[in-house]
Amino acid sequence: MQLKNLILAATAAATVSAAPTDGQKPFGVLAIHSGSDVQNSGFNAAMSSLFAGLPSQNASCARPEDGQTATFYIKDSELYLYDQSATPQKFYVDRSGMGQGKIGYTTGAQQPPKNAEQKGWSVSEQNYLQFGGKSLIACPNSIDGAWSIWASAGVDNPAGNENCVGIASRVIESTNPNGCKYTE
Repeated sequence: MQLKNLILAATAAATVSAAPTDGQKPFGVLAIHSGSDVQNSGFNAAMSSLFAGLPSQNASCARPEDGQTATFYIKDSELYLYDQSATPQKFYVDRSGMGQGKIGYTTGAQQPPKNAEQKGWSVSEQNYLQFGGKSLIACPNSIDGAWSIWASAGVDNPAGNENCVGIASRVIESTNPNGCKYTE
């Protein structure tokens, strides 16, 4: 499964040519944590959440055969899902006591939840996706055996999850991005 995700992410990264209108370059993300099942799993977006290693994200993509991993871009420190439509899908993070680092995304004019932050995304000098200057967290046993992805909020196992691990989220530039609308 890990090799399959690595191949899918590499394929997505090798197939990108269009860029968002503001000049930001689209990218895919691979989870890195040696010795863990999340190692080399591509990031996925589905059901307004972020995952790694999800077998099917059920996105509606311009090239359905290449729609197994998500493509992102950052604009003004906000993280977006890549698509060529006029309806953006933008990420938020809830680091409050209730959210515990929950990462989700909104579609179009939909408002993020109370306490959500949308600014704070960046790519480190080492080429890792971060929020608030911190690495992300992956928790096993989510839907279809995927890992749920969380922002660091001072909670090792957010929302009652167990066996979560810190990950390096390796950014891989896309050279031929596949525009997709992800499930809400």
